Amino acid sequence: MNSRIKKLQEQLAVRKIDGLLVTDDINVSYLSRINASESWLLVTPNKTFYITDFRYIHEVRKSLRRIQAIQYAVSIFDTVFELAAKHSVKTLGYDECHWTLSRFKGLKQRCPKSVKLVAANQLVESLREIKETTELNLVRAGLDIHQQALKYIKKFIKPGVSEVEILKRLEGFTRLRDVGFSFPPIVASGPNSSYPHAHVSPRKIKNNEPVLLDMGVDFKGYKTDLTRMFFLGKISNLVKDARDHVAEAQRRAIECIRDGVEIAVVDEAARNYLKSKKLDKYFGHALGHGVGLEIHEGPKLHHTVRRPLRAGMLVTIEPAVYFPHKFGIRLEEMVLVKKKGYEVISGHIN
Repeated sequence: MNSRIKKLQEQLAVRKIDGLLVTDDINVSYLSRINASESWLLVTPNKTFYITDFRYIHEVRKSLRRIQAIQYAVSIFDTVFELAAKHSVKTLGYDECHWTLSRFKGLKQRCPKSVKLVAANQLVESLREIKETTELNLVRAGLDIHQQALKYIKKFIKPGVSEVEILKRLEGFTRLRDVGFSFPPIVASGPNSSYPHAHVSPRKIKNNEPVLLDMGVDFKGYKTDLTRMFFLGKISNLVKDARDHVAEAQRRAIECIRDGVEIAVVDEAARNYLKSKKLDKYFGHALGHGVGLEIHEGPKLHHTVRRPLRAGMLVTIEPAVYFPHKFGIRLEEMVLVKKKGYEVISGHIN
């Protein structure tokens, strides 16, 4: 039995639905354990169906385990409801987050009166929040490459080198190792580092300024995400103090992490420390986020989130301060929530 699907099937009874229609490629990939594209899953209490077309049917039939592959010829909607009728699905759940209005209209138009459509949001995403050992091993392997990339690029971050040149070096490094980026890297020097999502520019790095590098490696579908600061020449007291305060805010947040602690408590540990140093107004985004098959997935770490962390969650902790048009400091680690504490799996605490 596919353990992921078994856990999802257990949730069908909790939600009081007879089946769940999974349409997001990443969720389909997670549940089926194969790379999915433009294919859907229909999960019922006893059976699971992988619904696809001629382009993929022969490939997925070779790869799927304990999931029946169904080819549709004309309408995937009609095939879904034919299967629903055959397997007594009277109440069909769907995730509103993954439907465009026009596509949902198509689903409703083809839905027979015998089937009731019910919103069942974030069921698969909630399973994905808790990482399995195999998933963590893939992330750790990605982090090994990521750390090699940081060591490699450090010698090129120097005055006179442009942000674009740094990016090109990173692209070459990852290409040689047959991996991709988790997201477009951020290389932000001097005043550009004050923009949280700065675009890589032709600006040349100058002496006596910070350089922010935010990047991630995609290793077999699993993502890494780290932000590192590089300091060139003489560091001003303002920059040094900001860096030290952000590091302390990060340390305090990480020290809070364990199974059962409220997410807001972790965020507030960092935010309140920065507030005590009159820096909170320069920290405007969430403390962090989950990482896995997507670079941003649940849980979101923010002071408004009143739900507990759970053992097996993998999150980033990335406090920051941004002084408009001057400079910014962001420090980011990847942290695994454990039953009685945490593990900084990125292997470094600033």
